[in-house]
Amino acid sequence: MKVNIALLTVTDTRTLNTDKSGGILVEKIKKAKHNLFDRKICKDSKKEIKKILKDWLKKKKIDVIITTGGTGLTGRDITPEALDEIADKHIPGFGEVFRTISLETVGTSSMQSRACAVLAKGKYIFALPGSSGGVTDAWDKLLVHQLDINHKPCNFVELFPRLKEK
Repeated sequence: MKVNIALLTVTDTRTLNTDKSGGILVEKIKKAKHNLFDRKICKDSKKEIKKILKDWLKKKKIDVIITTGGTGLTGRDITPEALDEIADKHIPGFGEVFRTISLETVGTSSMQSRACAVLAKGKYIFALPGSSGGVTDAWDKLLVHQLDINHKPCNFVELFPRLKEK
């Protein structure tokens, strides 16, 4: 099953042409035979992040939103706070598993990541680090499997029809 994915890079320093992490995700999305529905870049501004995400949440064809950047500890890193303000539910296991995986790659520095995931308006939003290693780990070790309908024992995709249940 093809998943329609929107990709947002949150950065004060990069453009679409110099967005290495976003470029990595574009290639991985294509390789997994999913559809990149939209791609944008914005500054580290909670207001701007929320505006883009809210616009995407209104689009029926988008299944998943992935952000990259803004998940660190500095004052400008506010992607998780933006997600908190639009989340219907948090998926704490995503960040926990991501940091466990990162422990193998970057050691104890993994605790500096605030990578997270939420559900909003029946769509998954995954906030990944802005580093190329971080997005590679998140995609290759988590998302590629959970966005594959054939992954067992279960996956995020098989829950799509039930995410808006009340």
